[in-house]
Amino acid sequence: MAGHSKWANIQHRKGRQDAVRAKLFSKLSKEITVAAKMGDPDPEKNPRLRLAVKEAKGQSMPKDNIERAIKKATGGEGDDYEEIRYEGYGPNGVALIVEAMTDNRNRTASNVRSTFTKNGGNMGETGSVAFMFERKGEIVYPAGAGDADTVMMAAIEAGAEDVESSEEGHVVYCADTDLNEVSTALEAELGESESTKLIWKPTTTTELDFDQMQSLMKLVEALEDDDDVQRVTTNFEASDEVMAQLENA
Repeated sequence: MAGHSKWANIQHRKGRQDAVRAKLFSKLSKEITVAAKMGDPDPEKNPRLRLAVKEAKGQSMPKDNIERAIKKATGGEGDDYEEIRYEGYGPNGVALIVEAMTDNRNRTASNVRSTFTKNGGNMGETGSVAFMFERKGEIVYPAGAGDADTVMMAAIEAGAEDVESSEEGHVVYCADTDLNEVSTALEAELGESESTKLIWKPTTTTELDFDQMQSLMKLVEALEDDDDVQRVTTNFEASDEVMAQLENA
């Protein structure tokens, strides 16, 4: 999908990287704590916790932070978080899915709705945009993991559904229920992945121009700045020219 491979790099530009990373570690810690509280504190016996730890390692989160998040759960500390999904629209009707973990549903709903409104978006009802996405497992490998054919063969053997390879790396997709098994099999063949997580994969996309992309980035960044928001997914499409403009803006 045009533009998505450059999305993270643009988000982290102009001095935002440290702040973004600190907030990312906080969100990853929350996911690890929740996963550990919901199941076995041993990642090898708890698929959700294993994936959370794997994703944290892929984001270069320090080992001490990971262990502290697990101990927080096993020690009975931490709030009881509820997982909630919000849906809405941004510029030019682009669809957004906002995944949150909260200990106060009313606060989070109010904040997310307000953020949509203040940034030119519109929060919809549950199901209003989800039909434009599929729940999938996503495993990302660097280009150095192997050539396209090597990764494709490994993915097929592991039970994956699709692979997208480019100069920047390889993205392997699988059924959401197969993510743990597929990622484990790929790890045996290709080594550690850069990222392993459940995602919402767009089935239809919305083309945005430069101005609309700027508006979307402002909305997404505002949503991600909320401590209760874990992840924001959109179905935007943008040309290489538009993405180049954003990188140089």
